Amino acid sequence: MRARLVFLGRLEDAAGGAEREVTPGPLEAVLASLAPDLAVALLGERVRMALNGVLIAERGGIVLREGDELAFLPPVSGG
Repeated sequence: MRARLVFLGRLEDAAGGAEREVTPGPLEAVLASLAPDLAVALLGERVRMALNGVLIAERGGIVLREGDELAFLPPVSGG
């Protein structure tokens, strides 16, 4: 089984799709397996992350396990 990354909003465009399956492991290793420009976009200070539906406050020490879903939420603006 693998882990899944979910990209919302403009991050979906940057990723070329709404989701991607990845090999589980430390977040740093997962991001290193992506295109550099996508990894940089995902690490933006205003991008929030949710692991298995729970917003993450601290980015350090995240390790994806089999079956996990990590969603990347870009900043939202409205009018």
